[in-house]
Amino acid sequence: MAKKVLITGVAGFIGSNLAERLIGDGYRVVGIDNLSYGIVEQIPKEVQFHNADIRSKDIYPFFEGVDAVFHLAAKNCLPDCQADPVETMDINVTGMANVFEAARRAGVSKVIYAQSSVLEEGEKRLKGFYAISKQAGQWIDDGYRDAFGLTTVALRYFNVYGPRQDYRRTSPPIISKFIIKMLKNEQPLLFTDDDKNKRDFVYIDDINDFHMQCLRDENVNNKLFRLGSGKSTSMKELFNVIRRVMGSSIEPLIKERPDNPDFQPVEPIADISDTEKLGWVPKTSLETGIAKTVEYLKNEIRNGSIK
Repeated sequence: MAKKVLITGVAGFIGSNLAERLIGDGYRVVGIDNLSYGIVEQIPKEVQFHNADIRSKDIYPFFEGVDAVFHLAAKNCLPDCQADPVETMDINVTGMANVFEAARRAGVSKVIYAQSSVLEEGEKRLKGFYAISKQAGQWIDDGYRDAFGLTTVALRYFNVYGPRQDYRRTSPPIISKFIIKMLKNEQPLLFTDDDKNKRDFVYIDDINDFHMQCLRDENVNNKLFRLGSGKSTSMKELFNVIRRVMGSSIEPLIKERPDNPDFQPVEPIADISDTEKLGWVPKTSLETGIAKTVEYLKNEIRNGSIK
């Protein structure tokens, strides 16, 4: 019988793409999402879906017979996390502990969970409530491995992008934000120092390649992996790539950067040497990934999802 994999946050960007990939590879998929952020239409119809909250013990029966868990559910929009620290901790810390406990009780063989590159973006970001919740998650992982021998894999995602990325967030991901602005014939905003403000972008299909490796390769067990491209792209460079891919002549609106921790320039670059040793390197160029994301967002405009 095909192995059974459970995904928390299955209606979200990474979760729904992963579910599709797992089903295509012959896995049975159980999904949990309370739809506070995720979109139910994004869940593949083959998923055994439960509309439930990861903070509730009612989720425990869903883990029975599950071989591996991908814990992706989280509150992750930085301004929203900063505005409501208590809910951030409740979802990202209490929720994670509850998922790990459910996995432990059910005898799940492996829990693969999402970390974030925010933990490598400097002191100001580390003081934010989202980063604090992600650091606490790492300690939960340590505790369950040490106390109960739970096998885990920590995936520190850098800037994952692609179709289904949540453009509805209070602060949308930058690639989606730029593309939507330009599809509407509006000027994206750049700051005067955006040639120095950089990110490490990695396409969702490449991330899913490593997700599948996590299920099959025991060499990943009880380790942390940084998942990115291993190189940085400035916001100015990103805008120019998007404009070139779209064949647009739109110029950006340029302003001075506000004095706000959420907007400070950073340059996180994923050290992917550990994944390279295991044979994983990203294959999708930024141009190719952006072209696929543009087509997705064009379709979202056509079907009325983007106003």
